Order: sequence, then structure tokens, then C-alpha cells
Amino acid sequence: MKKLLFVFFITFSFQLSAQIGGTHTYDFLNLINSARVASLGGDVIAINDNDFNLTYHNPALLNPKMNHDLVLNYVNYFTDINYGYAAYATNIKDYGIFSGGIEYINYGKFIAADETGIVTGEFKAAEYAINLIYSRAIDSSFRVGVNVKPIISTLEKYTSLGIAADLGVIYNKPGSLFTSALVIKNIGAQLKGYTSERESLPFNIQLGISQKLKHAPLLFSVTLDHLDNWSLAYDKPEEESTLDGLATTEESQSKIDKIADEFMRHVIIGVEFMPINNLYIRAGYNYRRRQEMLIESKTSTIGFSFGFGVKISKFYLSYGRATYHLAGASDHFSISTNLDSFRKNL
Repeated sequence: MKKLLFVFFITFSFQLSAQIGGTHTYDFLNLINSARVASLGGDVIAINDNDFNLTYHNPALLNPKMNHDLVLNYVNYFTDINYGYAAYATNIKDYGIFSGGIEYINYGKFIAADETGIVTGEFKAAEYAINLIYSRAIDSSFRVGVNVKPIISTLEKYTSLGIAADLGVIYNKPGSLFTSALVIKNIGAQLKGYTSERESLPFNIQLGISQKLKHAPLLFSVTLDHLDNWSLAYDKPEEESTLDGLATTEESQSKIDKIADEFMRHVIIGVEFMPINNLYIRAGYNYRRRQEMLIESKTSTIGFSFGFGVKISKFYLSYGRATYHLAGASDHFSISTNLDSFRKNL
């Protein structure tokens, strides 16, 4: 039952005041596939270090050095829900660098019953999106990219089709350790609705920067999320209580506190440390996730994430863990390689 409610709320749209969750269809497009990205707070668009997995978040990061790269991601999500992403890049002569991938989410099996509660069988629910990415350099510092995503969603007997696109641009001066980026995500429409009504896609505008230190093995990343919508905070009704016959209300936040809170809900921070060659330690902080999911009496590590990456022979292995709530966290696994490295040994 909990699993069915989860699918219902992330798939169908409802108008909830000052909230962005559940107001669009195909919200699975916002899920984080890469273990590295998950451990760095939940979204990274401006790290330009030839990590093929990052092109899912910003298509402009795709470059010719990723020719014949292959990535496989798997996420053990809540209950028995799981999802993943697989992609491959190839450089086509005279045309440029392309990549193709597929992402999926499998919600598992559900018990089907009629209106009287009599079990009639089982049904499944799953969603898929193809990722077709292309990028090209504008000059030595700027690169642009596009990711076109046909979408199919099947929930019991209901099927929906859609199309979305991500547009990205990065700025990285040759030899510089600083990168900035802009991404406009999920431009598109639902071509065929679950019913006669059409729903909007989870549109998002992001800005990001990253800075690698010159004399220390540290990389910092900051992403500004949902710049298309300033108000991401929940509306909290005033708590009233009666004391000696008098009604009292909770003191309101100061205007500065409210502005600071709203701003921080757009900020995702990540840091990566490389103590030795081919070993990476990562951590991140997502303020909005913490504010939305914490329980005041026991805040725990909600909103924080961590992980590591290691290169073993020809493979890059990564693990990331993001804490969403006291009820649990998601575990992310990634493996990537370059197929040319195998041919060299033949």
C-alpha cells in the first residue's frame, strides 16, 4: 500500500501551495542516477573532468574525450523500488560526439482488487526515458549540448507518452580549474496523457560552478536549483494554543530569516577529496531536502550525503548514499569504463 501511494504521488499532479513535488508528471526525470552526483548533494552540472555520468545532468559536459565510454548505474530505492541508467558515447567522424542512454524506474508488482476489495490479480508499473545527447564546442572556452528524451510511462492499464529536452552550456577557460554552467531541463510536453487531461513536465533552470584547488586535492561544487521558482518553502499554518484562556501564536520568522531560508532551498553543495591517486572521498549537503524531510525532534543526518569512488584496473567504481528521511536512505552504485582500453591489450 505504501508503495502504491508513493507511485501515485510522484506521478500524478496536484496543486499544493508553495511546493514543487507532485505538481508535474514524469517526476522520475528528477531522480539521481550517478553515485558520484548522489554523494555530492543531489545535482551537479559544472564539474568538467571527463566524467561521462555527468552528461546526464548537463549535456554540454559531453566531449570527444568520452569516445567509447560506457556507464551503468543502479539505485536501490525505497521499499522494493529500483531504478537505473545505462549510456554509451561515440564520436562520429565529421559530425561530433553523441551518446545514447536509457533510464528506467521499476515500481514492482501490485495487488489488483475491485471496488469491493476482491483480489483480481497483479499489475506492474514502470517508466522509461531514452537519452540522446549531442554537444559541440563554440570556441575554446564555451561548449553547448542538448539531450532529447522520449518518454513512456505505464501504470497498470494507463499509458502516457511524452517528449522532453535539456539544454546546457558550460564555460571553462583552457587550463583553468574553474567551471560555470547553465542548464534548462525538461522542456517539452506530455504527448499522450494517462487520461484526457495533459500534465506539465518538471521544468527546471539551474546554475552551477565548480572550483578545483591548485595546491590541494579538493574540488568544490555549488548548484543553484529551480531558479524558475523562487518560493520553494512549505506554507506552515500558524500554530495556535490556548493558555489561561488566551490564544498565542508562534513567533514569525524575521524577513531576513525568511529570505535566507528561501535562498538556501535553492543551494546544493558538494566537496570531493582525493587523498591518494584513484581514490575519491565525497560529501554533500542539500538544504531543501533537509528542511522538507526532517523531524524536529530527531534531525539526524537528513539532507547530507556521502560516498566514494575508486579506479580499479580499467573500471571506475562509485558508491553514494543519500539520507532522505529517518525512514531510510538511497544507495547508488555506478560503474564506468572506456572500451578502447580493452582493445589496446588485444
